Amino acid sequence: MNKAEPLTIKIMDKEYRVACPPDEKDNLLASADLLNEKLMEIKKQGSVIGTERIAIMAALNLSHDILHSQSLVTRHDDLNQRIDKLSERISDSMRDIQLI
Repeated sequence: MNKAEPLTIKIMDKEYRVACPPDEKDNLLASADLLNEKLMEIKKQGSVIGTERIAIMAALNLSHDILHSQSLVTRHDDLNQRIDKLSERISDSMRDIQLI
């Protein structure tokens, strides 16, 4: 079992110390970078004022991106299942034709 170690990340010019398993360090740093990037994009637009509101908008945008990606995966899986079923039907039909 990996023991969590303290890791310092910087988000919107503030440092935060978080506990992190050593094998997740790179993922956590990448996550922090992505979050910081989204926060700065929203801050630069200037349409949202206040750190808390910027954080909420970034969280909503990231959540939307995740749900959209999951929806695409689900649709992709559905299409693969339909293709597999059609392929089976074609194979069955081809076998039936060969038997005639």
